[in-house]
Amino acid sequence: MTNHAEAEMPQQRQRWSLKWKWALGTAIGTALLFICFSILVYKSFTNLLLRQEQRDVASAITTVQQSLRTESKGLTIKSVAAKLQPEASVEPADSMTERKHGALQSKIFSDSELTALSRTNLAVTVYDPHGTTLYISRKDAHEFQKSTKREVDLTGRGHDAELVGRSPIYAAATHKLIGYAQITDSLTDYHNTTYNLIWIFVVMTMIAIFGATLLGYCLAAFLLRPMRKIRQTINAVNADPQTDSRVPDLKRNDELSDLAVLFNDMLDQMQRYITQQQQFVEDVSHELRTPVAIIQGHMELLNRWGKDDPQVLSESLAASLSETKRMQSLVQEMLDLSRAEQLEINFSHETTDVQKLVTQAFNDFKMIHPDFRFTFDDDVKKPVYAQIYRNHLEQILIILLDNAVKYSTKRKEIHLSLSTDIRYVEVAVQDFGEGISKDNLDRVFNRFYRVDKARSRDKGGNGLGLSIAQRLVEGYHGKISVESVVGQGSIFRFHLPILRDPELLAAAESETDKVEKIAKSELPAGIKPATYDQDEQPLDDHEHDDDAPNAKQHH
Repeated sequence: MTNHAEAEMPQQRQRWSLKWKWALGTAIGTALLFICFSILVYKSFTNLLLRQEQRDVASAITTVQQSLRTESKGLTIKSVAAKLQPEASVEPADSMTERKHGALQSKIFSDSELTALSRTNLAVTVYDPHGTTLYISRKDAHEFQKSTKREVDLTGRGHDAELVGRSPIYAAATHKLIGYAQITDSLTDYHNTTYNLIWIFVVMTMIAIFGATLLGYCLAAFLLRPMRKIRQTINAVNADPQTDSRVPDLKRNDELSDLAVLFNDMLDQMQRYITQQQQFVEDVSHELRTPVAIIQGHMELLNRWGKDDPQVLSESLAASLSETKRMQSLVQEMLDLSRAEQLEINFSHETTDVQKLVTQAFNDFKMIHPDFRFTFDDDVKKPVYAQIYRNHLEQILIILLDNAVKYSTKRKEIHLSLSTDIRYVEVAVQDFGEGISKDNLDRVFNRFYRVDKARSRDKGGNGLGLSIAQRLVEGYHGKISVESVVGQGSIFRFHLPILRDPELLAAAESETDKVEKIAKSELPAGIKPATYDQDEQPLDDHEHDDDAPNAKQHH
């Protein structure tokens, strides 16, 4: 069984360091490029050499022709030798083979025009019109072939390749065929040069591969050095998710620096979520402890003897129902706050017509609070769009307006204003109620914070409304602030960035036009369309009369 299990276990693949992969990849790429370059250079250079050899053969043929074409009576061994080696003595051939070919050999050429014929790799052979050899400078393995015109051919392959040039010789005076010239080039210099060139390219390719490998490894080691710091940070986070360890500033201004910044942002976001979860649990546990204890106390009272007393029974049931309702409101607001802290996940591309929604909230609150005087200062001349989910903007307005209503006990007047600057759209809600002291002003956005806990509890608040509003505004890259004077009232302002993205702006305007057309087409004749989208409910469906937070409860 053990052997079978070991046989079934997959073998661990050999691990290759990224530095070695980079180095080998660089070496292979360099080798391929250098080999291609070497082949191109080799082909070009060898072709150039071969053409030069062909020109030398053609020049030698021309020299022989120019030297022998003056012999109008025909070519003889003596006349050819006299022309091609004027200072050499002519020795008759001793052997029958030499006499058959009539060969005359020489190693010294004194005439300047015949200097080219003295090259050791050239073999000059002259034949009479019948193919009899009249002159041969050195041994030539190529047999005689008649030719009607000058031609230079490459024979053989590889190191056996040779150039053979043939041409007829005509007398200058009579233009009569008097013989043939054959020049054979053994290409000794050409083969030696190409052989040396190949070895040079091989050595240079090996040096280039070695240098590219070394350079690639060193470069990879240098460029990937920040990965060590990232790995150390990851190990620290694995050991302690709440650690403050972060990737230090790499000061590289490259992709790894961008990766380090993104990684640090991810760690910050992850820790925010962990902290929010812990705070959510702690807050819920803390806030639910009191209503649960109250309900438990009344239930125990009824269980002991209160169920027989109608007055105690009625009071206990009323108190329990009130605490249950408050717990329901608390849980809902806590869920709203939790969602508000994660806006970038679900609502990053939502857009809203701010002017339209603020106008709707003003009209709705003026309708449901007829005993209040509402004024609206609208300085916006055309629709202004912000990148925010419509329901969230509506929720912010409801929180601020509802708090203003609850704490305007004497002077029942609410001012709402809308304005813009180059970058932001600003909404302000002003009341003339109790106001907030300077000691409490900096803490009104704290969750579960209440200036006057007893009065706030009577007004139905849990201390979460302004915390929700702050998280919503900041989640959409805005700002919220408060100014207040005790006894004179408060002003809550929030700013949202104006939408500038052309594509999102065009889509938002198109959607607004589409909704308005649908709303107008479905309304009965003579009825004006409402200021909210057809698929949404009026404000009184979103109302938080008893559990809406007040402005003085929160931070």
